[in-house]
Amino acid sequence: MERPLTKHIKPGSVSLNMKDYIQLGGYGNLQKALKNIAPAEVTALVKASNLLGRGGAGFPTGVKWSLIPMDGDKSTPKYLVCNADEMEPGTFKDRYLLEGNPHQLIEGMIISAYAIQAGKAYIFLRWAYKKAEKILREAIADAYKSGYLGKNILGSGFNLDLYVHSSAGRYMCGEETALLNSLEGKRAMPRTKPPFPAISGLFGRPTVVNNVETLSWISHIVEHGAEWFKGLSLTPTGGTKLFGVSGRVKNPGTWELPLGISMRELLEEHAGGMTPGHKFRGALPGGASTDFLIEDHLDVKLDFSTVAAAGSRLGTGTMIVLDDKTCPVAFIHNVEKFFALESCGWCTPCREGLPWVEKMLASIEEGTGKMEYLDLLNFNAKFMGPGNTFCAHAPGAAEPLQSGLKYFHDDFVKHITDKKCPWR
Repeated sequence: MERPLTKHIKPGSVSLNMKDYIQLGGYGNLQKALKNIAPAEVTALVKASNLLGRGGAGFPTGVKWSLIPMDGDKSTPKYLVCNADEMEPGTFKDRYLLEGNPHQLIEGMIISAYAIQAGKAYIFLRWAYKKAEKILREAIADAYKSGYLGKNILGSGFNLDLYVHSSAGRYMCGEETALLNSLEGKRAMPRTKPPFPAISGLFGRPTVVNNVETLSWISHIVEHGAEWFKGLSLTPTGGTKLFGVSGRVKNPGTWELPLGISMRELLEEHAGGMTPGHKFRGALPGGASTDFLIEDHLDVKLDFSTVAAAGSRLGTGTMIVLDDKTCPVAFIHNVEKFFALESCGWCTPCREGLPWVEKMLASIEEGTGKMEYLDLLNFNAKFMGPGNTFCAHAPGAAEPLQSGLKYFHDDFVKHITDKKCPWR
């Protein structure tokens, strides 16, 4: 297989406008889909491509679309929602897609809405992305003027209205049902499932929620086909992925690379290795809510199944690096403090467990911690794990905690026995 070119996505890049996008073939795949491919065939194509959701969970996109009822009352509204909230700490990939190529997302959303026969679509945007909001609103206006949005798009009889909703800024909105509640003007709290959004989503109607990066792939899959997409990957999982690295590396940033590259390649070849005077100790491979991987894992292939087998999650694919000059206890405390603040407060393990964890970590970091805190922290990590909470917020928060206690146990002990942080 010929390896695709590595693309380094740089901040501050000029946004691709409507004219330039069309000159590069933009909206041609929309015309192809509307004129030559039935909605069910678009869904089948995406399903065959093995496109997994790029927002963190890695759920098969085509499978999610296929859950939408297509044989009911034609007058029943259906909705497509793009999750552009990107509140995961350490994650910054979607912003570059929104700012650099908004029409790629818009075209992908129109094709996706056509596949599920949705008449309205929303981009749920992170409140702080002011530049992206301005660019998106201008791009959507241009799409309406050009006949790609609105009534009878390109004479196909398909209608779609697209809106930008700037969120109030809560991490919980990354959970799709909490996002839908927020979009409806309610408190951002997760819903009981079932029913799932495909049956009862936005305003109680069938709804698909997909990530920015996921939807940005759709027009390319329509153009080139499922086998082409699968061939971009180094593993059976299809496509490339936007990988990011932050921390004390020489070249932090975002790159489009094949799924299945090694963690070592991402860190050493693309991020340039560690900055002089710093050594690698570990990393959260997919944002703050993932388990640590350490030096023993540097040759792990970065795809959803392989990272899971190594004991973590690929998540958003944006890596936070821990170096040897940074206190791992303080690192983990900072992460858990964020998660404690962002809990919606609905269920007891999350509402009570996360603040308790944060206080014990603060005490250990300040030199007043006790040895029994380590058992209590492990108990909380287990108690907040999968199956014990209403949604995935607390289980996600438990991942860096449980793996940090495992891999950096001696650092925790030293804080307690020396009654101070060794890095202060």
